[in-house]
Amino acid sequence: MEQYNEKSCNNLEKLYYRPIEAALRWCNLIDHEPEILSAIGSEVLLPAGAFPQWPCLRLNTEKIWVAIQDGEMPYGRDGKSVPAGENVRKDRITVKHTDLRAWMAKTYPDQKPPFLFDEIERNTHTAINAESVRALQVERDSLKARVDKAVEEWSKLKRKFDEVSRERDQLASLQANEQPLETRERNTLLLIIAALCKEARLDINTPAKTAGLLKSMLSNMDMQIGETTIEVHLKRIRDALRSRMK
Repeated sequence: MEQYNEKSCNNLEKLYYRPIEAALRWCNLIDHEPEILSAIGSEVLLPAGAFPQWPCLRLNTEKIWVAIQDGEMPYGRDGKSVPAGENVRKDRITVKHTDLRAWMAKTYPDQKPPFLFDEIERNTHTAINAESVRALQVERDSLKARVDKAVEEWSKLKRKFDEVSRERDQLASLQANEQPLETRERNTLLLIIAALCKEARLDINTPAKTAGLLKSMLSNMDMQIGETTIEVHLKRIRDALRSRMK
């Protein structure tokens, strides 16, 4: 069974207030409300010198009256709204809880009496409002977008780094296991290349040109060897031929 929510209302709160009722709550004098209301009667302000121990009581009452007279806060008659400027007998003038709260938050942001503001609102710094929260959210979203982009770029670089690292390790493994060719073996292979070039009518005496043709042929066979590498080996054929003729 659901329990009664004690925080759904405030026992100091009313739908509307006479200015003196709002002022005494503002001063946290609710325990003295009967005494204060008896002293003021049908007047709008307390008699001069009344309750000297609470000087802010009369001052806060005057602040509310000034706000009503200057049009800063809507007013009504016995809790019912009236058009702005309508003549209402002063002892029947009332202000709604919501209008009083809005006026207080705007005019006296450092004042958060419990009958108007809950505990969270009273403990929130006055500089923190809806506008500042929205600004912080925009800044947060912008920073999050930048962080997400940075993470994406880092992931790309990490994948590229891992790929290069794997290739490096593979090359290192091949080099470690590879047995270098002896001079005789290398010269034999070069002579075979010379014979194939002759059969294909490729001139080994123009290694730069022939290297380009061989590179193209190898590409057609899905084999990728650098043109410079091919040219270097073609130039070695002459030495291999001379060595064979000795």
